[in-house]
Amino acid sequence: MPATAQPHQPRRRRRTSRLLVAAATVVTAGALAAAALPASASAGGNDRGHGGHGHGQGRYQDVQLLSFNDLHGNLEPPTGSSGRVTEVQPDGTTKTIDAGGVEYLATHLREARKGNRYSITAAGGDMVGASPLLSGLFHDEPTIEALNKLDLDVTSVGNHEFDEGAGELARLQNGGCHPTEGCYTDKGFKGADFPYLAANVLAEKTGKPLLKPYWVWKQRGVKVGFIGVTLEGTPDIVSAEGVKGLKFKDEVETINKYAKELQRQGVKSIVALIHEGGFPASSSYNYDCDSPGAGDGISGPIVDIAKNITPQVDALVTGHTHNAYVCTVPDPAGNPRMVTSASSFGRLYTDTTLTYDRRTGDIARTSVKSANHVVTRDVPKAPDMTRLIGDWNTLAAPIGNRPIGYVSADIDRVGTESPLGDLIADAQFAYGKAQDPETDLALMNPGGIRAPLTYAASGAEGDGVVTYAEGFTVQPFANTVNLKDYTGAQLIQVLKEQVSGPNEAAPKILQVSSGLTYTLDLTKSGADRVVADSVRLDGAPVDPSATYRVASNSFLAGGGDGFTTLGQGTNELVGADDLTAFEQYLTANSSATDPIAPPAADRITVVQ
Repeated sequence: MPATAQPHQPRRRRRTSRLLVAAATVVTAGALAAAALPASASAGGNDRGHGGHGHGQGRYQDVQLLSFNDLHGNLEPPTGSSGRVTEVQPDGTTKTIDAGGVEYLATHLREARKGNRYSITAAGGDMVGASPLLSGLFHDEPTIEALNKLDLDVTSVGNHEFDEGAGELARLQNGGCHPTEGCYTDKGFKGADFPYLAANVLAEKTGKPLLKPYWVWKQRGVKVGFIGVTLEGTPDIVSAEGVKGLKFKDEVETINKYAKELQRQGVKSIVALIHEGGFPASSSYNYDCDSPGAGDGISGPIVDIAKNITPQVDALVTGHTHNAYVCTVPDPAGNPRMVTSASSFGRLYTDTTLTYDRRTGDIARTSVKSANHVVTRDVPKAPDMTRLIGDWNTLAAPIGNRPIGYVSADIDRVGTESPLGDLIADAQFAYGKAQDPETDLALMNPGGIRAPLTYAASGAEGDGVVTYAEGFTVQPFANTVNLKDYTGAQLIQVLKEQVSGPNEAAPKILQVSSGLTYTLDLTKSGADRVVADSVRLDGAPVDPSATYRVASNSFLAGGGDGFTTLGQGTNELVGADDLTAFEQYLTANSSATDPIAPPAADRITVVQ
């Protein structure tokens, strides 16, 4: 890979229309509290004699940075809680707002760009992966096409960009038909118009970045560099096949390295696109971390990362945790620096003003402003996005509308042990028994359950009917169901790994099939939270020296999510994909007159 970024030609003129964004959209600004700019400068967005929107080129130039993250292929408006955001009202109360859908996102972004000749659109990773059927069924080609139409300029990779491996990520970047399923349309697939950045993802054979580490935006003498990284822990949350042949390096060291390289090239204004995030003190999208009495602002991995990234970087666009925040975190020099995240699923976008100093080539950090905006659904839909969704839905409908089962009520995925988690574990247990009658139990990771099963119809299928599209939305990863042998001691160790080691701070409680029971004592710490002598299978204590046949998805079977012991099983049998197992179970165990009821979720006894 060349040591320097390829020169970037100015983007094509934005396609905009005279669509009015609803005045009800609430805007909050998290402005840096610091000394004012020189009298000749302005932090505002209007033409005030410094080149903001006029034709002159004064010393200071406002650059608009629009950003979002964790779209996950949600082209259509997400449903349920995934399609709403919480807003703090002036009186301190909160309300929820329906949000998301690329038809509306396109309208909002295009309106936001109007009058801004210096506008960049960037993203913080996980544009694809864990996607609804409309995108996932076609290996996320529809999402890449939508992002091209959105005029996305650049994005970092996220962990989900590696769900199908480096080869598939390269195809999304460069185009070409799928290697096994071929072309879905006559026009073929052209790939992304924007660069994916993967500065900290190296090919083991060469030691070089898998994709470009950075990219430079240029417009009329203004230059802004972007460095893109994903979280170093990506191999822990992606299947082993997905990251095969790759190394993931430290985020801070990588960004600092390429910031120096950009500086040597004369690029002094730098934004880091980081697929790692934090946890704000409020769940409201317009929570201002920096306002008086705002509490602790944000916590989590992004805080330490932000505190250690070189001051040469002017702003951080983050993601991964699906939270919304506009906060400042001190850089190593003690100066505040903007850190933003726009929730997930296209429900928000962030509008950041970067004031560029033409004399120094740097960003005047004291004037950086940022606010999250809701992608409301009270604006006109973008016609080109409506056509795109319609075209792909036409291809998906015969598959997605097919009924695969029936439920008597909503089956949720929420809780330490969830009804849907139990149902999926039972489905994999039944599939395992059909492959090998010696199968004893099944384990399911909660992060692999992406949506609830809802009783209300999502289309014309009728209430209580589970369609293939709904099943796909629940389990979109195409993991296989694998069978492996473990000793009883290993099985107990697996349960302890839920709450110890890398999972101690944020436990990952496995969902268990019928027959496996145990007690989880949350008043204790670490591995002691699993009461070892409470672990029973069909009422009998698990024998540490006996062998147990366990079904799990290939992600867990490979040791994913910190379950290293699951990667040590023997006598492995690889089966069909997990959605097939789920479909077979629903079809065999439900009907219109005898639907499946939500499981009781009573297999894990929780002491608090």
